[in-house]
Amino acid sequence: MSFDPAHTQREYAVRFDWGPTGAAATAADIAVVVDVLSFTTTLSVAVERGIEVLPFRWRDDRAAAYAEEQGATLAVGRFEARSTTAGAEVSLSPASVAAAEGLKRLVLPSPNGSAISFGLADSGAIVLGASLRNRRAVAAYVATLAAESVTVIAAGERWPDGSLRPCVEDLWGAGAVLSALADLGVTGLSPEARVAEASYRAVESRLAEDLGACAGARELAEAGFADDVEVAAQLDVSHAVPLLVDGVYVAQPG
Repeated sequence: MSFDPAHTQREYAVRFDWGPTGAAATAADIAVVVDVLSFTTTLSVAVERGIEVLPFRWRDDRAAAYAEEQGATLAVGRFEARSTTAGAEVSLSPASVAAAEGLKRLVLPSPNGSAISFGLADSGAIVLGASLRNRRAVAAYVATLAAESVTVIAAGERWPDGSLRPCVEDLWGAGAVLSALADLGVTGLSPEARVAEASYRAVESRLAEDLGACAGARELAEAGFADDVEVAAQLDVSHAVPLLVDGVYVAQPG
């Protein structure tokens, strides 16, 4: 796919865009994926506990086969885990991963976060996963790499017709990473990146409240997953930096 040069933000060292197409358009030396509710939040919880995370593009029977092939545990859907007799299966819920015992390797299916991760890896970028929980650690690690270009990608969600639904929680999450980079003295933010940064700074003082009130969080809470929203709203509580290495996210200490 080719892009209009103006859409690549190439004249800026630090870029921001949405979804798989935005990730491809703003390709950079380092790419940070942000999917607050909940791929990268679950990812941060896992890697800080020493769990290797294998992202997977599809949430169907292929995921189970892949998990078996890799000797890993499959994170099932939230409602699927709830329907089991014991209700104890590890799911895409970050709260379930935080409560799990004995996990070593975890397959995490996500049509958004995982697909973006693989697309970025295929471009040759260093790929990192960031959430509100570890945004300062990720920014600090990015700053140590002294790369020429960085792109921060908000994963977004999907409308029923499959089109991208930009969501405010990922805008704030990406902005949180960008604000942390700016606080470290990183310059060269594109106008798009500066808007994301400003959106985060506008809600920083009431982040948990506003995150809990956004559409995606209300959807989860109404479905009985308010704990996941609480985990996602935690700010700067993790020093673990998820780094994608040969298709597996591992912890790179921040």
